Amino acid sequence: MITPVLLALLALVLTGPAPALLARSDWPYRVPRAAVILWQSIALAAVLAAVGAGIALSYSAAGEPGEPRFDPSSPRDLVAALILAMTALVLVKLLWSIGRVAVGTRARRKRHRDLVDVLATPDGLVPGLRVLAEETPLAYCLPAIRGARVVVSVGALDRLDEMELKAVLAHEQAHLRARHDLVLEEFTALHHAFPRFVRSEVALEQARTLVELLADDDARRRNGPKPLARALVALAGAPAPDAALAAAKSATVLRVQRLADPQPNVRWLATVTYVGAAALLILPTVTIAAPIVKAIVEAVS
Repeated sequence: MITPVLLALLALVLTGPAPALLARSDWPYRVPRAAVILWQSIALAAVLAAVGAGIALSYSAAGEPGEPRFDPSSPRDLVAALILAMTALVLVKLLWSIGRVAVGTRARRKRHRDLVDVLATPDGLVPGLRVLAEETPLAYCLPAIRGARVVVSVGALDRLDEMELKAVLAHEQAHLRARHDLVLEEFTALHHAFPRFVRSEVALEQARTLVELLADDDARRRNGPKPLARALVALAGAPAPDAALAAAKSATVLRVQRLADPQPNVRWLATVTYVGAAALLILPTVTIAAPIVKAIVEAVS
């Protein structure tokens, strides 16, 4: 019974204290790519630990190998079956959440893209760029496998000089190339899959910030930090559709401060973060696999 208890405790820690502690740390912003992987590992490990606790508990409740098979009149067997059913329900809810988020997000994005194509003017020089005749400063992208769009408004063009505009476009194109929208969909699906009493906005908010930092780093390499920093200040507070990724949608102060500092060489920190992310997945994965492998071996022998 020790294994399911430990896995259940691990799942609780990974859905509460661990994300809260990590969100209060500044070091993940120095290695945003590794930090995204770490946050993904925390979320996935929490799911695996919860599922592993259910499987291990059911395996413990089912009795010793060699005993009669499932007996509906046995309370022990009924408990084991109930635990397995609840575990399966968790997986079904996760898959349902992934499908619902993916379908809903793509539908909203397609509707908005169709609206942009009707109202906006193609740039003619940058593929996929659309210019809206809107005085409110807007700059965002609409990812897609085919037909991705980068949208800027006349108000944004009036506020940005040539280098700032190039930096903003590089930022949005970095989102499109790396498909950061898929990362956010994953975190959104996991967020909705957890019960409300353990659900936290922390992981999703951190993921949104980290993908913006990744796009900032790409734009910094191509255009330097100063044009992008000025553009972020000029576009601060600009609205954006829910299904879009916008240059100045979140954490503007943090991002401008980060662009003002020299880009540090922190390969060692990234390496440690990757190793930690991998280690987080090993325990629940091995624990889930152990009873299954043991049952297979016992069945074969």
